[in-house]
Amino acid sequence: MSRIDKRFRSLANQGRKALVPYITGGDPTPEVTVDYMHALVESGADIIELGVPFSDPMADGPVIQKACERALKHGTRLTDLLAMVAEFRRQDDDTPVVLMGYLNPIERLGIERFAREARAAGVDGVLVVDMPPEEADELGPLLEAEDLAPIFLVAPTTSPERAATICAHAHGYLYYVSLKGVTGSASLNADDVAAHLAPLRELTDLPLCVGFGIRDGASAAEVAKVADGVIVGSALVSRIAEHCDAPREAIAELKAVMTEIRQALDA
Repeated sequence: MSRIDKRFRSLANQGRKALVPYITGGDPTPEVTVDYMHALVESGADIIELGVPFSDPMADGPVIQKACERALKHGTRLTDLLAMVAEFRRQDDDTPVVLMGYLNPIERLGIERFAREARAAGVDGVLVVDMPPEEADELGPLLEAEDLAPIFLVAPTTSPERAATICAHAHGYLYYVSLKGVTGSASLNADDVAAHLAPLRELTDLPLCVGFGIRDGASAAEVAKVADGVIVGSALVSRIAEHCDAPREAIAELKAVMTEIRQALDA
């Protein structure tokens, strides 16, 4: 059983919801990312989504776009993120790590090499924003052959037919995008999220995690009433941006945000 499956099974047995933080690898410098990852776990992370910096993101709002720019300024590449995961695994062999990004860096590295080296580094899942399931015939089987979960996005505008296709290809969990827009762009409506998650429950037994628009404990707690997990990105990345030259202060801020959300989920 994969780390992701084990983690969700454990959470379900405890009656708890998953807290899935996102940070951009290499932001603001490659040297601090692993420390940030450990800080997230210490303050309640169940799964970590590690963003692969890319110069032309399509789903990321300005906060995460700027994080990618900071990381790329220091030359951070996909191979560097794999090295970060490997370093993280020296102390933590339990917390699942999902790489989230775009297809271009994977293709530049080579999809076979990527799948092989990601598995060796200790990656558990891969979410490629611009790779719909209809175009995953090449990468998808390579990921599954290496026991890497291909994770897909579902949006409010996704038709029932496409949702069924996505569910048939997905592993690990589904990432439900709660907003029509980019990350960090607006506040979500929990009732609307509930209305969209209900039909997905009929299509899959995978855990449903909700991202985009979750900023604090209150919004996380509302979403957790209907979801299996919450994904928090811009609220964390913005704290890193505020303390680019002070990693200790950044860690303190990350822990404060995470602790608030973790307590709200467990209340």
